[in-house]
Amino acid sequence: MVYLGSTLLPIPKETPCSTSNEDPQSKPMFQLIYRKYGNRLRAKDDLLSGLTVALALVPEAVAFAFVAGVDPLVGLYAAFIVGLITSLFGGRPGMISGATGALAVVCVSLVAEHGVEYLFPTVVLMGLIQVAVGLLRLGKFIRLVPHPVMLGFVNGLAIVIFLAQIPQFTVDPTVADAAWKTGMDLYLMLGMVGLTMGIIHYLPRLTTAIPSSLTAILFITGLSIGIEKMTGFHTRTVGDLAPIGGGLPSFQWFTVGMNTETLGIIWKYSVIMAAVGLIESLMTLSLIDELTETRGRGNRECIGQGASNIVTGFFGGMGGCAMIGQSMINIRSGGRGRLSGFSAAMFLLIFILFTSRYIEMIPLAALTGVMMMVVLGTFEWASLRLFGRVPKEDLFVVILVSVVTVFTDLAVAVLTGVLVSALVFAWKSAKHIEVKKTTNDHGTKMYLLEGPLFFASIKNFQDKFDPANDPEDVIIDFKNSRVCDHSAIEAINALTERYLTNGTKLHLRHLSQDCIQLLDKAADIVEINILEDPNYHVADNKMA
Repeated sequence: MVYLGSTLLPIPKETPCSTSNEDPQSKPMFQLIYRKYGNRLRAKDDLLSGLTVALALVPEAVAFAFVAGVDPLVGLYAAFIVGLITSLFGGRPGMISGATGALAVVCVSLVAEHGVEYLFPTVVLMGLIQVAVGLLRLGKFIRLVPHPVMLGFVNGLAIVIFLAQIPQFTVDPTVADAAWKTGMDLYLMLGMVGLTMGIIHYLPRLTTAIPSSLTAILFITGLSIGIEKMTGFHTRTVGDLAPIGGGLPSFQWFTVGMNTETLGIIWKYSVIMAAVGLIESLMTLSLIDELTETRGRGNRECIGQGASNIVTGFFGGMGGCAMIGQSMINIRSGGRGRLSGFSAAMFLLIFILFTSRYIEMIPLAALTGVMMMVVLGTFEWASLRLFGRVPKEDLFVVILVSVVTVFTDLAVAVLTGVLVSALVFAWKSAKHIEVKKTTNDHGTKMYLLEGPLFFASIKNFQDKFDPANDPEDVIIDFKNSRVCDHSAIEAINALTERYLTNGTKLHLRHLSQDCIQLLDKAADIVEINILEDPNYHVADNKMA
C-alpha cells in the first residue's frame, strides 16, 4: 500500500515471471498480451483501467484542441496516435500519453500567427528533436532534478488540473469569462461531482472487481439520463462540447512548402514543444517509478515520444506527451502494463468510429469529479508539513516551482527550480572552504585547505591568505581540497602572483596533473609527489 497525497492506493509489487536476466521491456508485444504479478494474470485490470482513461481522455482532448484553436478531431487523433505508439514502444509501462494543455498553449500562438497548416510540420520536427535526445541518451539528465523540484512540479500540476476544471461550473466552458451556473443547474452539477468523488473514494472498500472511476462515470451517466427523462432538465454532456465522431486518421502531406522560410517559422516552436513534452514526460515517468517501485527507461521514452509525434504530425494530430492526470487515473484503476495504455488508445478510436453517440451522453460533471479526485491524489499533501522541518531554501524551491508551473509552463518551472537549486547548492558549498594555519620550527607557514575550490568559493579562499605579513617560506597544501574549475585555477594564479610580488617562496602541494597543466604563473612552484598527488579532472575549456 502506498500513500499518494491523502489517498491510499493499493499498488502491488511486481514479481518477475521468469528468473532470467532478460530485460522484460525488451518484448513490448509480449507484454502487451499478458503480464503476471506473482501467478495472477492482470489483463482485466489493464483493460478496465484503459477504458476508464479513454472516457476521461475525450473531453480533455477536445478542450485542448479548443485551446490550440484547432478542430476537436485534431486533438482526438493526437490522443489516439501518441497514446498508441508510446504504450507499445515507450520506456514506461502504465504511463498514458496524449494531447496536453502544456503543448496546446504553445500551439495556440503558432496557429494564431501563421495558421493551422504550420502546426503539423512543427509537430514532426518536434518529434525528430525528441528522437535525437533519446538517441544521444540525454534522458538520463532527469536524474539531476532535485526532490524539492519534483514536489513543486507535482503540486503545481495538481493546481493546474484543478483550475482546468473550474470552467465546467460556468454555463459554457468553451467560452472565456462565461457566466457561472446558478440555481438548479449549479446544485445538480455540484451534487453529481460530489457523488462521483464519493463513489471513487468509497467503492474500493466494498469491491475492486471494477475500477471505481469507471463505475462512477457509468452510474452518473445513468442518473443524468434518468433525471432528464423524468424532469426534462438537461445536464451538460460531452456532446455539448463538440461532436467526437469521425473516421480513421489518414496520411496527409504538408500544405506548406518545406523550405528554409517554413523552417525559420517552425523551428523555435518545435524546440519549445520538444522541451516541454520531454520534461513533462520524464517527470511523470519519475513519479510513476516512485509510486510503483519500478524503474522506467528515460531514453527509450524520449524515442517513443518522438516517434509518436512524427507519426501524429503526418496524420493530422496536434502532438502530445505524457499526461500526469490520466496516468494517475490509470495507476489508481490498477493499470500497470503496456496493455492499459494500448487499450486506452484503442477504446478512444472505437469511440471516434462507432460509439460516439453514447460517449457524447456522458455528463461533464462525472468527468469533472474524476479529475477532482486526481487533484486530491496528485497533490503531495505531506509537503505542507515541511514548514520548519526542512531547510528554508528547499521549501522556497517547492513553492517557486509550484507557482511558476501554474503561471507559465512546466519546462520553465522545472528549469527554474533546477537553476535555483544549483545556485543554492553552490552558495552552501562556497561556505565550506576552510584553511588551517600552522607554523613549524623553521618558520615555514603552512596553509591546509579543506573543501572544494570553485567559482563560488574563490572569494573566501582569497580572504584566507595574508601575503603581505606571511614569512618568506609558505606552503599551501591542497590535500583535503579539490580544484574544480577555471575560476579556481585563476584564483591560484592570482594568489601566486601576490606572494611572488612580496618575494615569498611559495610551495603548492597535492595538485592534480590537470591543475598543473592549467596553471600559468604557479606552474613552476608546484611540488610533484607521484605517490600522494590526487588524480582528478578540472572543468576548463583548455582541457576539452
